[in-house]
Amino acid sequence: MTHEPTPDSTGPRARFGAEMRRLREAAQLSQAAVASRLGCTQTQVSRLEMAKRTPSKSDAKKLDQIFGLSDRQYFVSLYRRIASHPGGPGWFLGWVEEIEPSAAVLRSWDPLLIPGLLQTEPYARELFRREPRIADDEVEARVHARLQRRQILDRDDPPMVLVLFDASVLRRQVGDREVMRDQLSYLLEVATHPAISIQVVDPRCLPGLAGAFMIAELPNGEPETIHADSPAEGQVSSDPNLVTSIRNRYEAIRLWAYPEHESLRMIEEVKQEWT
Repeated sequence: MTHEPTPDSTGPRARFGAEMRRLREAAQLSQAAVASRLGCTQTQVSRLEMAKRTPSKSDAKKLDQIFGLSDRQYFVSLYRRIASHPGGPGWFLGWVEEIEPSAAVLRSWDPLLIPGLLQTEPYARELFRREPRIADDEVEARVHARLQRRQILDRDDPPMVLVLFDASVLRRQVGDREVMRDQLSYLLEVATHPAISIQVVDPRCLPGLAGAFMIAELPNGEPETIHADSPAEGQVSSDPNLVTSIRNRYEAIRLWAYPEHESLRMIEEVKQEWT
């Protein structure tokens, strides 16, 4: 008896299926109706939505036509992610390549480190090179990927980036004193960007101890998506219950945040300590 593998609930194929189902239900179309337009069976549509079947490029093009998304090539772009990374873990790649660049608003919480989107190259390199059993070329690849994420801030229409991190992060040494000083200087520099808000959170904030996360508010009625960190593998999800839980935690943490002007003053003061 043949058993199908359990689909990756965070990978690009799962994302494709979830979006297909969401848009189908929003359009009040049955699986049978979509199947007739795709030229397949209702069972095949069901398997696509449950990420038990890999879509074809033709499927993606037809879905874009069905849902009026041909100009954006929405499903075609999702298909490309599946085709480019077959069988690989898609959680992080999906966030960086698909969710983060599409977001209208990004909210982040970090209890231990400067958030990745705002890390300097030396700070990021020091973090990665301290990973156990990591090769030099892998360190450089990760540093490059992390710095590439900054490109969304240079667009004409960057997302709003609302950053919260624990006050202890400012004094947690990563690299030498110069690395820390330059990192805090960079925070002060990017804080002048009209789309970026940085707030330091009182270290007595207990709701933040559960770990780092990001919330992406997406345009065009797409569901909010979260990325929650863990030592092994992050989790990306648009499950409404999980998103609500993370949203509530974010608001609880934000109650402990210092005002932005006070936060920037604190960053400046600690920067001088690293001189």
